Parts: sequence; structure tokens; C-alpha cells
Amino acid sequence: MKNLLRLICFFCVITQGFSQLNLVSFEQIDSLQKIEKRNIIVFTHTDWCRYCQSMKSTTFKNMDVVNFINANFYFVSFDAEEKRKINFNHSEFTFKPNGSNSGIHELAIALGTINNQINYPVLCILNDKNEIIMQHTGFLNA
Repeated sequence: MKNLLRLICFFCVITQGFSQLNLVSFEQIDSLQKIEKRNIIVFTHTDWCRYCQSMKSTTFKNMDVVNFINANFYFVSFDAEEKRKINFNHSEFTFKPNGSNSGIHELAIALGTINNQINYPVLCILNDKNEIIMQHTGFLNA
């Protein structure tokens, strides 16, 4: 009986460690919406934002959060300083440099601007027609 309990605990720890968000790209969304209509969560972040990194390592590692998002949404993790061109919602978005080694992606501006400014992290929920239905800026715990 003791060994069975240890085995169950071991598998619970292993399973929790492997629970992770199913990430999709902006380019995949149209195809996925044809299969199953879902709202989309876009997590806009940067590498230098400590609140963004904290959400990645805590909020988005919580098994309940991961399971809920995976079951109900498409999830896009988007670096606001991404340099590649992105085609989304019948438009092309590009990185706009604003200094020698800095800048922001046009799509981050489009999805993350709240009250004429952008702060990180930003959670943006889009409906199945890619329309913004909610935006939230700042850290959220599980």
C-alpha cells in the first residue's frame, strides 16, 4: 500500500511537471479557427520585463490555469520586440526600431495599447473574428 501511494505521488509530480500551454502562432490561428472556433489569449511580453518573466514561471505553470487555457482558448506568447514580419488578420505587421538596439512590433502596439500607452505584460483576449474583447496590463497570478 505504501509503495502504491508513492507511485501515485510520483506520477502526480511528473504529470504536473509536463503540463504546459499549447502555444500557437498568429499564422496558425485562421486554420485552427476553421477546425474549432475559440477565443484567443495573446500574452505580450518582453525579455527584460520581470513581471512578464514571473508570469511565465508561475501563472502559466499552474496546472489549473494551463488546463483551463488549453481546453478553452488558443494561446499565443508574443515577444513585443519580435523582429520577424507577422501576417495576421489579413494584415502584415513589422518591427519598428526606435533606437540603435530597441523597438517594438506593430502587432504589440495594435494588441497591447491601453489608454494610448503600452505596459508589459499585456493579456489580450480576441474573439474568433480576431476582435479585441478584453485587455489587461500588469501581472496576474494564478
